[in-house]
Amino acid sequence: MDDKTMNFLRERLGDTNYQKLIKIKNPNLYEFIAKYIELCNPDRVFVCNDSPEDFNYIRKSAIKNGEESPLAIPGHTVHFDNYYDQARDKKNTCILVSPGTELGSAVNTKDRDEGLREIHEILKNIMKGKELYILFLCLGPTGSEFSIPCVQLTDSSYVAHNEILLYRPGYDEFVKQGVSARFFKFVHSAGELDERKTCKNLDKRRIYIDLENEIVYSANTQYGGNTIGLKKLAMRLAIKRGSEEGWLTEHMFILGIHGPNNRVTYFTGAFPSLCGKTSTAMLEGETIVGDDIVYMRKKNGEIRAVNVEKGMFGIIQGINSKDDPILWKALHNEGEIIFSNVLVTEDKRVHWIGKDGDVPSRGYNHSGEWFIGKKDAEGKEIPCSHPNARFTLELSLLENVDPKLNDPEGVVVKGIVYGGRDSDTWLPVEEAFDWVHGIITKGASLESETTAATLGKEGVRKFNPMSNLDFLSIPIGKYIQINLDFTKDLEKPPRIFSVNYFLKDEKGNFLNEKTDKKIWYKWMELRVHDEVDAIETPTGRIPKYEDLQRLFKEVLNRDYSKEDYNKQFMIRIPENLAKIERIKNIYETQVPDAPEILFKVLEEQKQRLLKAREKLGDYITPDRLR
Repeated sequence: MDDKTMNFLRERLGDTNYQKLIKIKNPNLYEFIAKYIELCNPDRVFVCNDSPEDFNYIRKSAIKNGEESPLAIPGHTVHFDNYYDQARDKKNTCILVSPGTELGSAVNTKDRDEGLREIHEILKNIMKGKELYILFLCLGPTGSEFSIPCVQLTDSSYVAHNEILLYRPGYDEFVKQGVSARFFKFVHSAGELDERKTCKNLDKRRIYIDLENEIVYSANTQYGGNTIGLKKLAMRLAIKRGSEEGWLTEHMFILGIHGPNNRVTYFTGAFPSLCGKTSTAMLEGETIVGDDIVYMRKKNGEIRAVNVEKGMFGIIQGINSKDDPILWKALHNEGEIIFSNVLVTEDKRVHWIGKDGDVPSRGYNHSGEWFIGKKDAEGKEIPCSHPNARFTLELSLLENVDPKLNDPEGVVVKGIVYGGRDSDTWLPVEEAFDWVHGIITKGASLESETTAATLGKEGVRKFNPMSNLDFLSIPIGKYIQINLDFTKDLEKPPRIFSVNYFLKDEKGNFLNEKTDKKIWYKWMELRVHDEVDAIETPTGRIPKYEDLQRLFKEVLNRDYSKEDYNKQFMIRIPENLAKIERIKNIYETQVPDAPEILFKVLEEQKQRLLKAREKLGDYITPDRLR
């Protein structure tokens, strides 16, 4: 390392912070940090070495800087984003690609040279007058083959505070790996702030991902989905790296289902937004390893998975004491929690859409001073909290956290679940015939209705393969092929299932209770251990009535009628055929590199459906298939 770089760092960091940095023996790290200190030009630099004192400095800075305010319950704070900075900015989130690189129409890309020029111009002197926080973090458990060390540069104490709650400390991992560390890099600046300490220059909001150098840039935004780089932004880097190294990055929870004789069986599950992902991860009586992102690797003939994070950045809308007792308890007890874009009352309590009790008449929220009936500049009534209001907490605050959360070996995955909001086609639970059938007809065919259907009408269906479409950094066809190939050398891969909590009858009434999902997972747990049989249908394998009847009584203490079973598990042939045509059309017209086997498997499913219709009609109850 040249003396010029080291002298520059010593001068800008000061002795204490410089000594923390050089304990990590990595010249590439020094060059990266020096480059962006010089470009962004902060007044002060703080290097976090994961000591309690350093973490506390970040917590106190968030309050001192005005990015967070204390609430009535000890450890709780609140943050507000700009009124128009409340969600992922898909338009200005781009993957930077060199000429000749094609990722497909579903992936938002930008010329790499042009993008780097633009973002570096935006970042020039952007931190003048501010403090830069340098954090060392780890994706996945530390001391593990899953570990990916990361360095975050940010001038937002709120972003830094979120990241120390969400991710494992990585300073010691950097020290241990030294010069051999292959680390992801993140550069973020909230930019100029207004009097409410929210971003002013949203017209210059940019989130660019440079796959070649494994750097994520984020500027002029505070909303977590745009700024907490190790979350969805790092997924693009990890999907690319995993595709080259033979492991998977998936948008999934990890859940431990508790079976007979104290057995715990682990499932991962992919669900688009508003399809029950968090409520499933938090199933009462089961244990949560993670609610959002997993890395999966093959080891000793098994698939193992880890939660990339150690915390939860969750949507708070709709959380209530009846449906979400564990989260509700955590959100009302002492402990370190950051609320964002909720309503704060005069007594420093928080309220949100769907919370127990009446909505307070007044308070302070993402729009400033708020009262019932307040409207924004467009004349739209402002709710008490933003629909995308969030909370950040460590999973350790939850009483159902699984003891294997930080296991460096990960957990053995026995089942993979795909679920979407579907009013008329998919069954409440169904097992695929095999891995290839599951990846294609369940994962690669995943759709979700973007709006709840009104009586008698469909919602708008959105195609979202593996619930990962927004985060892909490789072409869709290649991504599906990688999933298909992942278990080729495994004798017994995990079983693949689909679930659907939103099936309706012809009158538009839901066919299931909210708590029924507990039964579907108990059945899946028994299936992966071959302890219950199944009925074969044209689209997969479904439970037998007597097994569900027993489980409903044992788990929910409820009677389960044959009539309900036949309604819920009826094979709807016209709807299934229509779905196959929709999915085939998407892959034929929008995915030029779609694997040929995808069309073969879909055609085979179509022929099974046609054959069944010829023999049994359009709508087939399970008792006619036995």
